[in-house]
Amino acid sequence: MNAEPGDIAAQDGIEEGKRLMRVGGDKGLSLAERLSERLQMMTWRTPIHGMRLKGRYPLKLVAVPDDPVIGDVKRGQALLRGEIVFRGEARELDALNFARRDWGKPFAEYVHSFAWLRDLSTVATRAQGAPIAEGLMARWIGAYADKVDALAWRPDLWGRRILFWTAHAPLILSSTDLVYRSSVLNALARGARHLDRSADKVPAGAQRIAAWCGVIAAGLLIPGGEPRRSFGEAGLARALASGLGDDGGSVSRSPAMLVDTVMLLAMLREVYAARGEELPGTVQAALAAAVPALLGVMHGDRALSSWQGCGPGTPEHVAAVIEASGVRTRPLRQARDWGYQRLAAGSAVLVVDAAPPPIARLVEGGCASTLAFEFSDGPVRLIVNCGGARAAVAQLPSAFAEGLRTTAAHSTLVVGDSNSTAIHVDGTLGRGVGEVELSRQESDVASRIEASHDGYVRRWGFIHRRQLMLTGDGRELRGEDALLPQGRKRRSGNTPFSLRFHLGAGVQASPTADGLAAIMRLPGGALWQFRCRGGALMIEDSLWIDGEGYPSATQQLVVSGEAAAGGANISWAMKRAI
Repeated sequence: MNAEPGDIAAQDGIEEGKRLMRVGGDKGLSLAERLSERLQMMTWRTPIHGMRLKGRYPLKLVAVPDDPVIGDVKRGQALLRGEIVFRGEARELDALNFARRDWGKPFAEYVHSFAWLRDLSTVATRAQGAPIAEGLMARWIGAYADKVDALAWRPDLWGRRILFWTAHAPLILSSTDLVYRSSVLNALARGARHLDRSADKVPAGAQRIAAWCGVIAAGLLIPGGEPRRSFGEAGLARALASGLGDDGGSVSRSPAMLVDTVMLLAMLREVYAARGEELPGTVQAALAAAVPALLGVMHGDRALSSWQGCGPGTPEHVAAVIEASGVRTRPLRQARDWGYQRLAAGSAVLVVDAAPPPIARLVEGGCASTLAFEFSDGPVRLIVNCGGARAAVAQLPSAFAEGLRTTAAHSTLVVGDSNSTAIHVDGTLGRGVGEVELSRQESDVASRIEASHDGYVRRWGFIHRRQLMLTGDGRELRGEDALLPQGRKRRSGNTPFSLRFHLGAGVQASPTADGLAAIMRLPGGALWQFRCRGGALMIEDSLWIDGEGYPSATQQLVVSGEAAAGGANISWAMKRAI
């Protein structure tokens, strides 16, 4: 699938000075909405819902689709050794207790979605993998086939489960035990009926898209599913409209969730292909828009930049998902709802968060990262965000993971050691950035982005304005960060600020003799010089969550100072020396 150049150009345009607004961004789910959600889960356990799950049981699948995405080799090999591993958690298969379920949330979702079937099939033949898959399947069926559980029967997990069960049917339906085979197909049919009534009840974004993909897959692969297919296609169209912006970005503003969405749609396309049919136009259009948005937040190492709690992921997985999408296109440079701006010159890539955080009700674990940036030189990340609040391994303490969501964990300006958007105790985002003003100019000589946000006006009485200019050869990045007085707030005395530049893994910084500059040595030998004016430069410890979710010890450059009532101005520059 190739996106038309004209379409990309239309997506890429943005009016200078256009304001990107967040409407109701500090509002999470209301009490009534929370009660409705809880009541919905309670009804799953009632006899009425149990009656709705009854119906004809399929004797076989109409077709078996391919899984277009390769799995994780290490996790697959662990399964062959008798161990299931995910995000730093590991359990022996023989000791895996579905009833006890003393697992972290990411591990539990990995187990219940049956995504591990992909990893197993990547490293095992059917003869090797089937006994493992059927053993775990039989235990899951025994625990949950007839018990509607809040986690195991979560609609988005059922959607994924149907996709993985059908794509890897040879691993779970090779048995000659007719009772076992019947129980798997019966569970599949019950799950599809559950989704018919609950797919629209999960949060907008990848979760709702996953649920509706499961409805359509069941409609196409279970005999007599034409009515369900039509119903599912209408539901998926609604889910895509609410889960993706017009520019193809996820409403969560998380690159990892956009990768997940593209993967789900690529799997769904294989379901249609197994039936010899074309993917609906609405889904093709969603893929065509989502892939350039995804490419727009990738660095030269072909992995993701770290925004809204996501980590870089592995280049292999990201590449496999993009390949599976079938879309060949260029990166989106200027996004509206997605909110990320991209400048690329020479071997350098700059990605800027130029929008408010995601609406609280649409994302769990959003970050206060407005006007932060990441910068890479070829395959090396020079400036990063700490990232990974939702992608870190289980061993990272929860309080530590929450700290990764703060403004200080991002490469931007922090006023008074506070967040530009409040992070509540319950994890939701509160008041802060409501408006971002953006302008952008490009030429062969240099490209420039200027943006400002109002996240510090209410508490501190300042607008944060950031200007970034990347030269046409990609060898110099100049910046200016200013605090401009605005609003009624007038504080007596000076207000402390810190301008943070978190360095990528392996980048070593050394101060110069005058204390106003630092030399940054990159892995591979390249040297970059950093200079600043308007504050005191220090080099401090930091960390970065890598593609596997593990924390890596790094450094950060910190420019500190105090802003008087009239504001403050810090200018800085990074220049490649070698």
